[in-house]
Amino acid sequence: MTISEENYIKVIYHLSLVSPKGINTNAIAGMLDTKASSVTDMLKKLSEKDLVSYQKYQGVTLTEKGFQSAKMIVRKHRLWEVFLVDKLNFSWDEVHEIAEELEHIKSEKLIFKLDIYLGFPSFDPHGDPIPNANGEIQKIDKLLLSEAVLNQDYICVGVKNSSVEFLQYLDKKNIFLGAPIKVISSEKFDQSLTINLNMNTLSISNKIADNLYIKINNQ
Repeated sequence: MTISEENYIKVIYHLSLVSPKGINTNAIAGMLDTKASSVTDMLKKLSEKDLVSYQKYQGVTLTEKGFQSAKMIVRKHRLWEVFLVDKLNFSWDEVHEIAEELEHIKSEKLIFKLDIYLGFPSFDPHGDPIPNANGEIQKIDKLLLSEAVLNQDYICVGVKNSSVEFLQYLDKKNIFLGAPIKVISSEKFDQSLTINLNMNTLSISNKIADNLYIKINNQ
């Protein structure tokens, strides 16, 4: 596949996680900042390569071949993010754009050795799962902080919004993956929360709580 084809496959994959029954061309165009007509032309090419199933006015879905190809692109992207953060000391808000370029490297041997070098990580620096070499993805039971039960012990495990601005905000508030969190109180007026975060008390908005993933701390 060309770089452009890989980008399309990856976008369709991410959109399909939210809308598995079919993705319309406008949604793809919006994600890639291109025209719907250009999307249609590309979908025809991808269909000829048996990467997508596409019928005009009925949306597009990935074929089994396309789904597996997309997971391998996602795998490379997230492995490179781990490498950049863990080995080169990039911050988690700096790595996405660099990984966007590195994910198109074709060498399977390089990615195989990279995975070994990193110790076969299951999650990237933002808490997103990394498909293994067979495309298998480890899942965890997680929920949004806005859905938390009062006085239950949780751990921060990921972000729904991985924008640079949001990640930098979390850094300022010292909110990081693995941080213990407990919701102390909730305001009925605006759903803002008072939380105990890593032994510190903090007030956060509903928007922040709606973009942080947590899981129950069983330890």
